Amino acid sequence: MEEKIGGMVLHRRRGVEFLTFPALEVPFARHAFSTRAGGVSRGPFASMNLAFGRGDPDENVRENYRRFCAAAGLEASSLVSAAQNHHAFVRRVGPADRGAGIFEPQRMKSVDGLVTDSPGVTLVIHTADCVPVFLIDPERRAVGLAHAGWRGTAARIGAAAVAAMAREFGTRPGALLAGIGPSIGPCCFEVDRPVRDVFAGLTDLDPKGFIRDDGGGKYHIDLWEANRRILMRAGVPESSIAVAGICTRCHADRLFSHRASGGRRGGLAAFLGIGEGAQA
Repeated sequence: MEEKIGGMVLHRRRGVEFLTFPALEVPFARHAFSTRAGGVSRGPFASMNLAFGRGDPDENVRENYRRFCAAAGLEASSLVSAAQNHHAFVRRVGPADRGAGIFEPQRMKSVDGLVTDSPGVTLVIHTADCVPVFLIDPERRAVGLAHAGWRGTAARIGAAAVAAMAREFGTRPGALLAGIGPSIGPCCFEVDRPVRDVFAGLTDLDPKGFIRDDGGGKYHIDLWEANRRILMRAGVPESSIAVAGICTRCHADRLFSHRASGGRRGGLAAFLGIGEGAQA
């Protein structure tokens, strides 16, 4: 069963719900974004919690990964998880990294972006209001996935991921397909003056387009638009960037949101990988 939500499609398979971008459907790659539905976790983690270290038993989380992958057509053993710390470091990974951070110990530190051109490797990043940025290079058959919280967005992790793909695989930014996934939207991301000032400093991006002054020292930031402009500045064509337009806080019944839950919650995950049979 499928249902259109914003710029994505909601799929229901084996009791699991997940989202995909129609604009990112290419033969060699597979991607998905999780929802809360279809897992074994309970309480504030109900039910498809994909975040470790939040109070949910690890085996519940691993079983959720198994169920999610079976529904989304991903190989659970292919997963490689980022070690996120709200920075803009991007790392290339390959077959030797399979399982890291999920079924094997995490071997990375402070890595918020992953890139690969290896068949049989699926990149994973974790969110609960932060922006997942998907990148696919149809020419070089390479992919990248970035975790863009407000700090990562301001540090231009999307551009860092584009640069990493260019460096590692010879990617032409103009050939990339990009997706800006579900996250806290401009409707709900309210900040104080210090955060506003960080974004106001992105002068080459014309920050008036993603900062709204609400008065009284309060502002709303549009992380979707900021990341879209960052990708365009890095050379990704505007017409090749899909924006989900799905706010995690507004859809907290379906998606985990840190702000909506006050921090007592499970976690979402974005997946992007290259199939075993694909030629790098």
